[in-house]
Amino acid sequence: MFILELTYIAPLAAVDEQLPAHIVWLEEHYESGVFIASGRKNPRDGGVILAVAEDRGVIEELIAKDPFVLAGVCEYRVTEFYATKTAPALATYREKLPA
Repeated sequence: MFILELTYIAPLAAVDEQLPAHIVWLEEHYESGVFIASGRKNPRDGGVILAVAEDRGVIEELIAKDPFVLAGVCEYRVTEFYATKTAPALATYREKLPA
């Protein structure tokens, strides 16, 4: 599982110009099953996405196509972790530690 942390590197006005395209991009990856949660940080200096993928390379390819990245309004920090414990509703996302 991956935590994708977005940090805005441009004024919010520039971020807001790209927001409709970013939302379309988010929806595409929700529909594909890669994204499972997302939202703005508080204070509004970026956002967070929880994602599942086969490997980090898949995530990096997705990030490169985010309209926020293409417009140069945000940077990503990617953290990979093993979701060995989850709430019951997220049981399908539980992972085992590698051998």
